[in-house]
Amino acid sequence: MEHVVTTKEQLARPGRRLVRPARRDWLFAVGVGLASVPLAFVAQGSGAHTPDVVGWTLFGLSALTLAWRRHYPMGTLVALIVVEGTYHSLDNAHSGLIAVTMVAIYALAVAGPRRRTLIVVPSLVGLSVIMLLLINPERGVELLRISGWILATAITGEAVRVHRNYVGAILERAERAERTREEEARRRVAEERLRIARDLHDLLAHSITLIGVQTSVAAHVLATDPERLDRETVAKALEDIAQTCRSARGELRTTLEVLREQGAAGDVRGPLPGLDGLSDLVETARQTGARVERTVRVREASPAVGAAAYRIVQEALTNAVRHAGPEPAISVELYEDQGALRLSVTDDGTGPVAGSEGAGFGLVGMRERARSVGGTLDAGPRPEGGFAVTAVLPLTTALERAV
Repeated sequence: MEHVVTTKEQLARPGRRLVRPARRDWLFAVGVGLASVPLAFVAQGSGAHTPDVVGWTLFGLSALTLAWRRHYPMGTLVALIVVEGTYHSLDNAHSGLIAVTMVAIYALAVAGPRRRTLIVVPSLVGLSVIMLLLINPERGVELLRISGWILATAITGEAVRVHRNYVGAILERAERAERTREEEARRRVAEERLRIARDLHDLLAHSITLIGVQTSVAAHVLATDPERLDRETVAKALEDIAQTCRSARGELRTTLEVLREQGAAGDVRGPLPGLDGLSDLVETARQTGARVERTVRVREASPAVGAAAYRIVQEALTNAVRHAGPEPAISVELYEDQGALRLSVTDDGTGPVAGSEGAGFGLVGMRERARSVGGTLDAGPRPEGGFAVTAVLPLTTALERAV
């Protein structure tokens, strides 16, 4: 089935210039004309005869008009009515241009719209039959006899148009779905990169901060009274540094292994830290000299929420150790309230306000973690002094509830 350029495509062309038929359009028109030549030698009805020179000229013009059928289907049909009307009025063989007429009607139906086809084709057939019945009843009856074929041709063209539109819609939906999948894949990659960046930030910031504090303790002991060196205190500080390095190295190795697995097998995630790891965070903070009180009254939280809470507490403790001054008093509290996990980390702020210098991405990362599970987070100075981080997290994420 040939493709017909629709009216919308014509209007979309700049300037609406006259479109020249392509070579294949001319070849098709010539082919239809040559195939119709034998029909011109079949005289139907009284007075009809084989075309003469004028008849053959009109015959050729009618066939060549089909070259514009794809671009101007309605104009082609109007031109054919004029040329064929002259051809038939000279009593040339009426069967000669049947194929040409059928092709023009088919092209009109394929181009659409349906309303135009339903109005033009029946009206054309009806007016032609009425006029011929008044002028030449015999030819009018003959046209009435073949009018069913004309209408069938129009219906076939309409069916082809509907099928093409259906296939086009399917292809468009498939392309849109493919674009959506690509966009979703890019979004997931971006989210995964952001998650990994947050994990690495929390891990490195926490570990480096602790190592810095523990190193300061050792340096202080060495510098205070070198002659009366407290070897036990120095040894403990160095052991704490070594333990922090081992923990950081292990967690970093886990993250890198997850990245390597993702590169080989797609979206593969390692074990997430959870609420059961809070005691290790508190104990590590205590090793730096901080006085940390921990209260956890949470029965159960989903892995994603537990990981978010763990990372928020980790970053909050890191900030407190760095900025709240020597031996700060820190309170860590997690509890359930009205179906949500409520979290707070506060310090007494004897030193600079937590997060006031070199805050970097710590507070931003905590807020992003809270939002990633559908929660909220606030962070800022306390009226009575110090700094507070509070968060409200759902016990389960929306995705986990849906599953």
